[in-house]
Amino acid sequence: MTMDDTGGWRFAQAFGDKGEIEEITEADIISAVEFDSTGDFLATGDKGGRVVLFERNLGKRACEYKFYTEFQSHEPEFDYLKSLEIEEKINKIRWCGRGNSAHFLVSTNDKTIKLWKVFEKTLRVVAVTNHYDGQRPLPAPTMKQHLRLPRTMEQDKIIAAVPRRIYANAHAYHIHSISVNSDQETYISADDLRVNLWNLNVHDQSFNIVDIKPQNMEELTEVITTASFHPSHCNIFMYSSSKASIRLADMREAALCGTHSKRYEDPPDPSTTSFFSEIISSISDAQFSPDGMRILARDYLTLKVWDVRNESRPLRTIPVHDHLKSKLCDLYENDCIFDKWECIWGGDGRKVLTGSYGNYFKVYDVNGEDAGEEEGKDVVLQADKSVLKTTKKGFGGKGPGGRTLREAMHNEPQDFNKKILHASWHPKEPTVAIAATNSLFVYTAA
Repeated sequence: MTMDDTGGWRFAQAFGDKGEIEEITEADIISAVEFDSTGDFLATGDKGGRVVLFERNLGKRACEYKFYTEFQSHEPEFDYLKSLEIEEKINKIRWCGRGNSAHFLVSTNDKTIKLWKVFEKTLRVVAVTNHYDGQRPLPAPTMKQHLRLPRTMEQDKIIAAVPRRIYANAHAYHIHSISVNSDQETYISADDLRVNLWNLNVHDQSFNIVDIKPQNMEELTEVITTASFHPSHCNIFMYSSSKASIRLADMREAALCGTHSKRYEDPPDPSTTSFFSEIISSISDAQFSPDGMRILARDYLTLKVWDVRNESRPLRTIPVHDHLKSKLCDLYENDCIFDKWECIWGGDGRKVLTGSYGNYFKVYDVNGEDAGEEEGKDVVLQADKSVLKTTKKGFGGKGPGGRTLREAMHNEPQDFNKKILHASWHPKEPTVAIAATNSLFVYTAA
């Protein structure tokens, strides 16, 4: 693969382009993206509390999507006890298993989790009566044999979204993670200090399974950054922390999983520590591979791939933001150093994806023979309308000034307001959905 190779990836479609005249509002910024388990449906959530669903267009040979429905998931609230505004922003969306034709998904803002049922509903109207035959008025019947029973007929089909459960008042701090269990009956939610276990059918009770809150808050040294269930073992989950560690816990061992089964930690080299070391080593996202045998973790500068059987060191460390090491002071001043980057596995467990600034994102092959090959195996792409408009077929792999996207990412001035924080990978095909500000981009590989 050459350094400017796109790896066979191409732009497929985009949603949410309001044009250059209309200004993008804060509420339009996409804050969550998630494919369902089949890949036929795609959900996005935004800072305005809206959830938009897309359905695969089966009439197209390529993996393309069309609008399905939209609903308001959360509204802004006010906590009068704490004099605190609660934003409507959607932090996470997770699909649940389907038992019938309806779709179920859970969405959360900072405080409240909701289980939504989305289904098609047929509207029926009375179309035939004694005074109307569906097309024109009729004279009143003069004999009893002329009387007819009213009949209904289908008028239209609509897609309805109703909240089946509302799970509230269980977190003192902002909810940043939810993960549905493989048993499709339970899920976990996590904030900075606690992880709670819920039953999807019980809205008013949850069980605290992790609590790292010290008795004296002045002794607090770390916070939980993400939590996720194992993809196939319903008793195992993991949670990561700001201390660059990932803990694997087994719910069979104790009701309160204060002690972990395994701990994965790759501490920074003491000779290279600086004021920013603790900030940039904090894990912003961690995900199990589809087979559950590996863990992908993202901190500010790198991706790390862990074998769940080996706690001593990661299988691979992949540099993502090496070109930003000299700019940490600027990134700290504009708060970008605290950005929470997501990382995702490809459906086959061979490739991984994560984002960067300037609306760049990278796809890596994690099965290289050695870590030194990683720079040659990664593919740099850019989800940006300006790039798409300057190419003939919608995507070309060239950045500003005719540079390759890799050269542009490393050498051109970065727009730190444009960033790829949220993405999702199709579970069965090499197709990814990328959230870039208020737009959703779909890319696919040959």
